[in-house]
Amino acid sequence: MRVGVTLGRDQQQTAAQARTAEEQGFDLIAAGEHLFFHGPVSNGLISLAAAAGATTRIRLMSALTLAAQYQPAMLAKLVTTLDQVSGGRLDFGVGVGGEYPPEWVAAGSEVRTRGRRTDETLDLLTRLWTGEPVDFHGEFVTVPGLALQPGPVQPGGPPIWLGGRKDAAIRRAARYAAHWLPYMYAPEQLGSSLIKVREEAERIGREPSEIRGAVYLWGAVDPDGSRSRQWAIDYVSKVYNQDFTPLADRYLLHGSPQQVVDRIGAYAEAGAQTVIFAPVGDDRLRTDIVETFAAEVLPLLRADGAR
Repeated sequence: MRVGVTLGRDQQQTAAQARTAEEQGFDLIAAGEHLFFHGPVSNGLISLAAAAGATTRIRLMSALTLAAQYQPAMLAKLVTTLDQVSGGRLDFGVGVGGEYPPEWVAAGSEVRTRGRRTDETLDLLTRLWTGEPVDFHGEFVTVPGLALQPGPVQPGGPPIWLGGRKDAAIRRAARYAAHWLPYMYAPEQLGSSLIKVREEAERIGREPSEIRGAVYLWGAVDPDGSRSRQWAIDYVSKVYNQDFTPLADRYLLHGSPQQVVDRIGAYAEAGAQTVIFAPVGDDRLRTDIVETFAAEVLPLLRADGAR
């Protein structure tokens, strides 16, 4: 089981948080993004560039990049440059978004076309990452026989992570993903969706085992499990502008260290080989949660993995 942790909202602490995560033994540091949302949020690629400069070993993950809000060739350049400056430590997570329509108006990209734009962008990126000249004529972008130089450090480009709920997301992951990464999924949903992704991958000629399972979990941990549950509910309700009380036990990660380990174990049994932990809270609360997770949850997960 690999474990990643997301960066907090305070962008001026990005470098320090990334260094700390590396020292604490996390496998990945992750950053999501929105252009506009219900509260403050960063640009994931810029945040990861700051994290790259502050670390040497930990992998960097965009969780998730809203690819359809970018001009595809420009996104290819940005992602490839980030792989270069990080020394080949980048994992590229992609989402279609759509839960906050006003940001799509501001981005000049229509919500209704975001799936097609995402597919076209992934098609272009994977072609450019071969290192060969690409002659591409799509619905949203044209590349007239150009090669991306320099290319990515990682052969074939950074590993692609995809998630979602609809059939289109299943097909997209089957074609492009190295990792299936849904969020707001219970363990049984993860297991059934991973089966569907792998079945579709086999149908189009990919080796199903090439696609690894993962899950993104908002959460909190504390010796007082009920207190951590309320922290998670309060914070995620604010982020998504809805009451998560009835959803907390199904979708959020909370409890004492042992309860959190047991819950992650359920996801592992469903096929998750990586967990991206999104700690709730800002400033001191977030720091306390991450320290507790690193000191009391990570060692138990490592011990379970060894057994």
